[in-house]
Amino acid sequence: MSEQTAAKVTSAHLARTAYLYVRQSTQRQVLTNTESAARQYTLRQKAITLGWEAERIVTIDTDQGQSGASAADREGFQRLVAEVSMGRAGIVLGLEVSRLARNNADWHRLLEICAMSSTLICDEDGLYDSTDFNDRLLLGLKGTMSEAELHFIRARLIGGQLSKARRGELQMGLPVGLIYDPTGKVMLDPDTGVQQAIRHLFALFARTGSARATVQQFNADKLLFPVRVRTGAHKGELAWMPLQHWRVLRTLHNPRYAGAFAYGRRRERLTGTGKKSYQLVPREQWIALIHDAHPGYINWDTYESNQKLLLGNATAYGEDRAPGPAREGTALLQGLAICGRCGRRMTVRYHTRRGVEVPDYQCMNRCIQDGGQRCQTIPGGTVDDAVANLLLGTLTPHALEVALTVQAELDTRAAEADALRRGHVERARHRADLARRRYLAVDPDNRLVADSLEADWNDALRALQTAREDYDRASAAGTATLTDELKNRIHSLATDFPALWSNPNTAQRDRKRMVRLLVDDVTLHKTDRIHLHVRFRGGQTHSLVVAIPPTSWQARQTHKDTVAELDRLLDTHTDAQTADALNAAGHRSGENKPFTASIVVHVRRKYHLPSHADRLRAQGLLTTTELAQRLGVHPSTVKSWTKAGILNSHKANDKNERLYEPAITGDPRLTVRQGSPLRKRVLT
Repeated sequence: MSEQTAAKVTSAHLARTAYLYVRQSTQRQVLTNTESAARQYTLRQKAITLGWEAERIVTIDTDQGQSGASAADREGFQRLVAEVSMGRAGIVLGLEVSRLARNNADWHRLLEICAMSSTLICDEDGLYDSTDFNDRLLLGLKGTMSEAELHFIRARLIGGQLSKARRGELQMGLPVGLIYDPTGKVMLDPDTGVQQAIRHLFALFARTGSARATVQQFNADKLLFPVRVRTGAHKGELAWMPLQHWRVLRTLHNPRYAGAFAYGRRRERLTGTGKKSYQLVPREQWIALIHDAHPGYINWDTYESNQKLLLGNATAYGEDRAPGPAREGTALLQGLAICGRCGRRMTVRYHTRRGVEVPDYQCMNRCIQDGGQRCQTIPGGTVDDAVANLLLGTLTPHALEVALTVQAELDTRAAEADALRRGHVERARHRADLARRRYLAVDPDNRLVADSLEADWNDALRALQTAREDYDRASAAGTATLTDELKNRIHSLATDFPALWSNPNTAQRDRKRMVRLLVDDVTLHKTDRIHLHVRFRGGQTHSLVVAIPPTSWQARQTHKDTVAELDRLLDTHTDAQTADALNAAGHRSGENKPFTASIVVHVRRKYHLPSHADRLRAQGLLTTTELAQRLGVHPSTVKSWTKAGILNSHKANDKNERLYEPAITGDPRLTVRQGSPLRKRVLT
């Protein structure tokens, strides 16, 4: 050890711990380049030579197999920086600067912390004092050269990679359904079951127009989708799993299925924490896109139309709001309604009226963006009926073609699903036969192996039995939905498209898909009436004007003719009698209910109609008390005279209260022969 080196090591340094940092960039280097690791571990002896005791030397090798380009995921380096910053480290040892960091920012941060805590740095070339300017300058140059070295290595690798990519010769991981042949060319997977599943996915998307609907139909048919295992002990093997939405989107967006070689679809970015993230870039920024580079499952035109459909289904916000796929709601124009005031796409709001789900079309752009009022809200039921009637009148000449297309689609869908299910059975049978041959080929005396192979054979047989049962069950269900009777019904509907439209077995989603095949959008504008401007595909337009439907309270109003009849009946009838008379005449309340006394009371109060008692009072009829006072008798006498027919009374209400006609002036029955029986009082 030279005198200059010895002068740098002080007792203060020796009182602290020496940290040896060991790192190799990849797991492959860890396994194969063992000499580099051995050289790094021998630096421990150098620390002992400098004066550190063996027990005060700590080796940090938890970052083995990780790149030094960033400190984000290197727990060992972060621990080293923490120990140095707390003044616990007397010296940091590394085989070379590149072992500690290949990033200038990380390296200079470590240098600054070492200078602040008076920590030495030692590599294979020498010992450096971070507080000395010359040593720090040399270490800075070494760090810059280390980062530049990594840059040059990466540039050469990426340059060769990009050159191959631009020629379409770069071998990349292929999606399921595509493989490399022995010569390195891309070909379709020879497994016909895999091909059928992928083709069925594209066919389902072409029919349904929605990735979610594709998943639902795939899983409803109890079909599985092939998946290539990418990691773990079974890496590279083919597995069959239920189809998921994200997998459908990944398949539809992948240009390799259209026979195109694409490179540069994603761009790597570093997050604020230093971790990597990937961002999709526009197609014009892709590094390479070569059409017809290899066989595919669809052509490029189909791929382009799928991307446009997916873009339309991906509902955005504001001016970019897209129509979206047909969904389960009752709104026929969901995604197609355009506000006639601001030109933006309208949303749908549902509410319940009399137990039925009713849609409203709302323009919410101002409300969302500016916190203002809605442009307009338009009742959806009336608008949907108007558009449906327009389409029924327009499509009648094409009814036969549409219905036959529907039937052909059902037949094709059933045949494709049946073929996929047969493929599952064939694969299960193949696995069972393979397990049987393995079991029969084993030495019977080798019981451990024989028992294991027998268990595998039994598992394969059970899987085959399950696959057969699933196939039989699905086939029976499929046959039940496509009987000759159903086909005849479809043929009968072919000449009557309105019946097909109104058939309760026709799902609302299917009606909405029919609308999307014919209509681009419908512009709605509400004034004193609702104005509709329907724009058909192909450029034709049609305008409609419909009346604004009554509000809920208006819809529950009693008809004016019924109110007039109720008013007339109240002249001679009580509330209950009026209700009976209205029901007998076939009248109904505003809520379409039979009349009751309480409903009659509600209606007459609503329209300020006098009751039957008020009408009798208006005619001069008196109460019992009033008439008794006028005659100078007790009220019970008035009631007795009424029963005897001397006085006339009328029923005033449903409580059996009565009103009396005034007595005739000079009536002798009220004054002559007082005390005689009432039945003997007669007029003379």
